[in-house]
Amino acid sequence: MKNKKLKKQSFMQSVLVLMLSQLLVKILGLVYKLYLTNREGFGDKGNAIYSSGFQVYALFLTISSVGVPGAIAKIVSERTAIGDYKGAYRIFKIALVTFGLISFLCSSILFLGANYIANNLLQIPEAELTLVALSPSIFLVSISSIIKGYFNGMENLKITANTQTLEQLFKTVLSVILVEFIAVVSGTNTVVMAAGANLATTLATFLCFFYLYKYYKIMKREISYQIKHSTNYKPTRIRKTIKEILSVSVPMSIGAVIGTINKNVDSITVVRGLKKFLSEEQAKIQYGILSGKVDTLVTLPMSFNMAFSTALVPTISSAKAIGDIKTCKKRISFSILITILIGLPCMIRNDYICRANTKTAIPQCYIRSLYLSNKLIKHNIYCIRTNY
Repeated sequence: MKNKKLKKQSFMQSVLVLMLSQLLVKILGLVYKLYLTNREGFGDKGNAIYSSGFQVYALFLTISSVGVPGAIAKIVSERTAIGDYKGAYRIFKIALVTFGLISFLCSSILFLGANYIANNLLQIPEAELTLVALSPSIFLVSISSIIKGYFNGMENLKITANTQTLEQLFKTVLSVILVEFIAVVSGTNTVVMAAGANLATTLATFLCFFYLYKYYKIMKREISYQIKHSTNYKPTRIRKTIKEILSVSVPMSIGAVIGTINKNVDSITVVRGLKKFLSEEQAKIQYGILSGKVDTLVTLPMSFNMAFSTALVPTISSAKAIGDIKTCKKRISFSILITILIGLPCMIRNDYICRANTKTAIPQCYIRSLYLSNKLIKHNIYCIRTNY
């Protein structure tokens, strides 16, 4: 294959590409969620098993990799802004080893502790298979996040947009194929079908990792050329570099960790609490309505904000590195304005219109949407602020 040149994209190009990607991701995600919810033998009980396992996986994933793409993008863009491509690549290599080891440890803990987590913490024994199926994804996603962060720092966000879209496409297609296959083989066994749906996530992350690896190999010659002509390189100790990465990634991931912990509190407490008033079967079904229907609808508008929060990091970091504070203020102000313009109509829609829509399209799930909709704008602006 021919070697390509790394092309930087403008701020608005990056935002538009990422926004389109997020829109496609959410549409595809909604399609497979609706399919799983309405699939005979899966339904709300399957959603409960699927979501309870997925939330534990998301917590481990947050610990091992959330904040990493933004942190790598920030530090790399600061280095490349002053021509230090060698230092930027060194950051990338150290992050690859450091977070590779952390994510491998998290994957191992989830795989080996699946039985204990499902039976003692979640009190949903059926979730054990879903945890086992998801465990390899932690390592794959973490490595992929570092590669994406490196290219984001080079202001090449198209690769991130492509990866997000491809991953969701693979996940949707593979979920349908695996669930249908398992339904035929097992006679609509809900537990195995839920595990199969989560296995599709692992397979999708592997395919996207392979895509990123091939892209990196294609760009390797151009990266080597940039390193050879690097300027302002200042060697630092590995320990100091790791501290620098963690000092950026940890604050970035705090919000995501809290959000994931909140979801895990739901997965641990909701079923336990409902079992005092309902049968175990009905308790799981009610949790499935919450996790599989309500949260899917409520978080849909937030996808637009992620385009701004992702694109802002390398743009602002590189501008700040060369002392261009005017550009920093301009980009932040514009992003917050657009977030408010998108968030306000979505909040109003959720409060006043969503009741009728969800009663018609997805019954039983409108009550929590009213509670969550009021958090939309606060969440969106918070994402922009914490990502930088």
